[in-house]
Amino acid sequence: MSSAKRALPVTRREDFAEWYQAVIDAADMAEASGVRGCMIIKPWGYKIWERIQRRLDDDIKATGHDNCYFPIFIPIELIQKEASHVEGFAKEMAIVTHHRLETQDGKLVPAAPLESPLVVRPTSEAMITPALKRWIHSYRDLPVKINQWANVVRWELRPRLFLRTSEFLWQEGHTVHANAEEAIEETRNMLNVYRSLVEDFMAIPVIPGVKSPGERFPGAVETHTIEAMMQDGRALQSGTSHYLGQNFARAAEIEFVDRDGRLKIAHTTSWGFSTRLIGATIMVHADDDGLRLPPRLTPYQVVIVPIMRGEAQRGDVVAACEALARSLRAQSYADEPIRAFVDLRAENSTTKRWNWLKKGVPLVCEIGPRDLQGGQVAVHCRLDICARGVTQNLAEFITDIPQVLGNFQTTMMEQARRYRHEMTVDDVTSLDALRRYFSEKTGFVRAKWSGNPASEDLLKEFGATIRCIPYEQSGTAGRCVLTGESATTDAIFAKAY
Repeated sequence: MSSAKRALPVTRREDFAEWYQAVIDAADMAEASGVRGCMIIKPWGYKIWERIQRRLDDDIKATGHDNCYFPIFIPIELIQKEASHVEGFAKEMAIVTHHRLETQDGKLVPAAPLESPLVVRPTSEAMITPALKRWIHSYRDLPVKINQWANVVRWELRPRLFLRTSEFLWQEGHTVHANAEEAIEETRNMLNVYRSLVEDFMAIPVIPGVKSPGERFPGAVETHTIEAMMQDGRALQSGTSHYLGQNFARAAEIEFVDRDGRLKIAHTTSWGFSTRLIGATIMVHADDDGLRLPPRLTPYQVVIVPIMRGEAQRGDVVAACEALARSLRAQSYADEPIRAFVDLRAENSTTKRWNWLKKGVPLVCEIGPRDLQGGQVAVHCRLDICARGVTQNLAEFITDIPQVLGNFQTTMMEQARRYRHEMTVDDVTSLDALRRYFSEKTGFVRAKWSGNPASEDLLKEFGATIRCIPYEQSGTAGRCVLTGESATTDAIFAKAY
């Protein structure tokens, strides 16, 4: 921006964590709630979540899944049946122990202990699998493919808005299959759904792959993941899909009679996606002036601000702005009508313009009396933000808007992909070199790994992890960066959120 007053109070280079919070504040997306680790998602932040939710919900239903809902409270007895799974969440679980309050010495205190404690949902496998046992009896009942949109609670020690909060919003899918082949295919298919959402819709490039044993979902046989790079060089797990094998089905006794009359244990999957991807959007796309949103994701693609010098001009200018909005909505981009909004708030037009640009709206248009006379519009583009808008012919702007938005989306994806490429190295070949790299910088290291699960502990010393074993492998041989053993598997190493 041309004026320092309009920029954020801190830059990415100065303090990435403070900058992240400043973007959220400037875009008016969310705030702390007064309950430790919990946030209030404000209207603009929730509009963004609704865009993600609607797209993903359509994709989930298109792949043959049905939505449902399960209770937020889980009896502790059900949790205890899945010890290997629960161990990974045990320190984060919130427990309800009483069901009533009463007054003692003028204060409200817990009164009636529950006969058995209830766990507030950290994830729903423990509640869903007993229901699946009741629903499934025969191979004719399979596959079962369900999804729920819900909130979950995981008691975070170091909360950060959107990224890690004690309560957050998500979807979790759960499926049951007759054999491993169908379940593994489901696991892969749903990861591809997430990849399409994150790359095509949110313009965030990802690396798809399989998690190492040390990073695998508790209780899963395989965890498939998409990993994205943030602008500080750290990784963010951006969607996971788990092949659970027969582990959960065996614990819940999900059995079915096959075509030959034999009793078999089912195979299950689960997969999830949460509001932390709003955090990813900020950390991948925002700049030192605020949020930037890809056109396919943003709630409004064009905001129109009337410029009026007096009440006498108001009627004609407002009418022109509303006419422009109607004309834009008659156009389409990515199979949807253009999302145009006219800002008629009684506020200084310059302030309104900068507020929308800091919210990440791709295009902010201004129309005043001179523009009416000249049949033109002043356009401010969020890709290359400037104090003075570019004047364009009104009719040409309306005609060109689908192409402009398409170029905008492509440019954001290219910028993020180019940054990831610049921050990825493949010449780190020893543990000492890996240690030096992560003690001095962040980024992705692509290196060989032997597959030895015990070697992952060596990364704890300098705070890195194996983010994934990419689907796309080089096929070359070398030495494991952790142990020096012969290795042919490529892995992505990084520090992560």
